[in-house]
Amino acid sequence: MITIKEYVRAESLEQAYELNQKKKNKIIGGMLWLKMGSGAIDTAIDMCGLGLDKIEETDNSFVIGAMTSLRSLETHEGLNSYTDGAAKRAFENIVGVQFRNLATIGGSLWGRYGFSDVLTFLMSLDCCVELYKGGIVPIEQFSKMKYDNDIIVRIIIKKSDGIFAYSDMRIQSTDFPVLNCAVSRFDGMWRCSVGARPHKAVLIKDESGILSENPTSEQAASFAEMVAEMVNFGSNMRGSAEYRKHLAKVLITRLLTENGGNG
Repeated sequence: MITIKEYVRAESLEQAYELNQKKKNKIIGGMLWLKMGSGAIDTAIDMCGLGLDKIEETDNSFVIGAMTSLRSLETHEGLNSYTDGAAKRAFENIVGVQFRNLATIGGSLWGRYGFSDVLTFLMSLDCCVELYKGGIVPIEQFSKMKYDNDIIVRIIIKKSDGIFAYSDMRIQSTDFPVLNCAVSRFDGMWRCSVGARPHKAVLIKDESGILSENPTSEQAASFAEMVAEMVNFGSNMRGSAEYRKHLAKVLITRLLTENGGNG
């Protein structure tokens, strides 16, 4: 159970940042994961009045405010058109519609959760995270940063002509994933992110050129084997390390051959 002593609706990012420097104060976001914990919060900081709940599409990018709901991303026509529907597939099985209407992209990313479909999907894109004090950093770099008291302001997805695909394995549709994977190809290189392993997502690039522009089934299987050997898998209540390694090979091969491959 969470107890909150004081609630503040921030009037500026600077005010939110200054309040967030105290250890027992918290940015609450959608407060869906936070409320499942326990302890006391001195000041709950709400950023819902700062206009950060919008998706702005330009010729070159999608600029997504940190308070944008996961449901908004799931249903955004421009983002789904750009990612060949991968955005919808990445978000549509996260708990339920009511949950996704409240959960924010900033809160989902800040936790860098091992089970996160959000992090796995965004890692496969040309994506950056804008921090209030830390500036704009690539999402792969952000995923490895230590937790601090900075604030996510926006997520920036740069547009590049390419191929994007996402898949996961769940025991049931609204459960946490046993494993999730995303593949993409832009700027002449294939990329694959693997999450829920059960650790947070990692990104593997085809720097050795195993895959052609339109991978054959043999190339896809070889690349999937390489990724499975490079990634560290673990065991938990949802599956063993061996099972996750096997799943990775299956999902990656399937994504590559069904989305851009020639079979």
